[in-house]
Amino acid sequence: MSEKKMTRREFNAASTATIALATTATVANAQSSDAFDLVILSGRVMDPETSFDGVANVGVRNGRIAAITTDAITGKEIIDATGHVVTAGFIDTHYHWPRPMGNKLALRDGRTTVLDLEMGTLGTSMSQWYAEREGNNQTNYGAASAHEFARALVLDGITTNDTPEAMNHRGSGKTGWSSTRPDIETGNEILRVLDTGLTAGGLGIGSTLGYMRDGVSAREAFELQKLAGLYGRQCGFHFRYTPGTDTMESNGIQELLANAAALGAPAIACHFNNPGYNLVHELLTRMRARGMNVWGELYPYAAGSTALNAVFLEPEVWVKQLGYKYEDTIQDALTGEWYTEQSRAEMLKKEPARIVQVYKMPESAIVDWLKMPGVAIASDTMPIVVDGLTWDTPYEDLPNTHPRGAGSCARALRMGREHGIPLMQSISQLNYNSARPLSEMGLKAMQERGRMQEGMVADITIFDPATVTDKATYVQGALPSEGIPYVIVNGTVVVKDSEVLKGVNPGQPIRFEPTESRMEPLAIETWTNTFYAVPHDFGGGVPGSQPHYEHTVPCCE
Repeated sequence: MSEKKMTRREFNAASTATIALATTATVANAQSSDAFDLVILSGRVMDPETSFDGVANVGVRNGRIAAITTDAITGKEIIDATGHVVTAGFIDTHYHWPRPMGNKLALRDGRTTVLDLEMGTLGTSMSQWYAEREGNNQTNYGAASAHEFARALVLDGITTNDTPEAMNHRGSGKTGWSSTRPDIETGNEILRVLDTGLTAGGLGIGSTLGYMRDGVSAREAFELQKLAGLYGRQCGFHFRYTPGTDTMESNGIQELLANAAALGAPAIACHFNNPGYNLVHELLTRMRARGMNVWGELYPYAAGSTALNAVFLEPEVWVKQLGYKYEDTIQDALTGEWYTEQSRAEMLKKEPARIVQVYKMPESAIVDWLKMPGVAIASDTMPIVVDGLTWDTPYEDLPNTHPRGAGSCARALRMGREHGIPLMQSISQLNYNSARPLSEMGLKAMQERGRMQEGMVADITIFDPATVTDKATYVQGALPSEGIPYVIVNGTVVVKDSEVLKGVNPGQPIRFEPTESRMEPLAIETWTNTFYAVPHDFGGGVPGSQPHYEHTVPCCE
């Protein structure tokens, strides 16, 4: 039987009837008294991916956004969001304090997902690290496989599971992790530790390369990115020359980006809020325009934070090479005192890894960073590691730390408001600009987060755009942000009336599915057959003519 063709008029009429029928069904369902577990009424719903920006009601069911509508809806729990923005929960990809109090401060700043993609977790501990947080974490959580910790394990025999344990090796007096250049066999052993983390679902590889610049060769850095690339995952670097001059900073990032381009591998430029940031932003923008999955993140503060014994704070680098003065740039995080070269040397004998604030950029640069499309805000939260610290410890009683851990998101919103930056741009930096590139890596958990859309996971942050502000300062760095009264994680309210609810732990793991190893160890014969040259070690260059470095420690002596 021949099929009668439908006219355009008939098609339009049928389509309209179908839409009306579907809408009627949706409204009827929405108006059912138990249709939703949670409803958010009359908020300004904003979604960077679709550019949706309008007052609407949001219905949440079974942990997902089930409806965004102007129709009346009701549910078991109701939030009146009049005068507030309702958007996808903030995502922090540079977070070093995966502990209850750290999560509590992050929630007060609107963060629903906190990941450590710069330092990460020891690869051989990855499965255990995730298992320890299952069912008892207030935020979503995840980590990359840690390069520094793999080196500490292989070269110094020291186990450091994640950043709060970094003193295990950084305070040990051993320096293999930072200054030893491994031979091929030992280098492959380091890669195997990293690979264990990747097979367990780790979110790529994180490297604090700038702290290990003498020990980690260009070949080793390349092999890290090659390994992560075999899984389609990112490498996130603290760059080789960070902090440095504008040229040094750019060159350090170009190492990461050149490798990424050669390998077709994702890469993240960690905290590029340093001299040369404009060039770095242009490089990232141009590479994305060519289809490469590379992106950058930064925190909206002029000062950074690190350990006093960081290699780049040595007088030869900080004073002679970069031209800084200790008394103008290096401040003790706990006492507020400014260091001199002499007082630094004295403190290094007593507490080498003591945390300091490092002033290196003008305040005016922050506004530039907040105007950059495609750039993500990530806090670089430093852990507070002291005895007796619990979830119930009052914020005012916490030891001082860099304020970025407590206030990065609220500060970005507050400064955006004060400097006329479009609100959608600020929100993009806080959620979508991290979710998008991670989604492109095939990470399902990020394909359904960072977006305020029906069907997405209900990670939601509600804030007052007129009053949201950071309260943490360089003097009191652990004061929680204000103007963010509600935070919802996986459909569950975790922050209510600006208070974090104790014992409410809906956080979910952000990870890849465990998989078989894809590692391809570096081997002389394989390399020779492919490139017609024999690598002598992880140093690259011409075989048999490797330069000798007096300041490095030969492997395994």
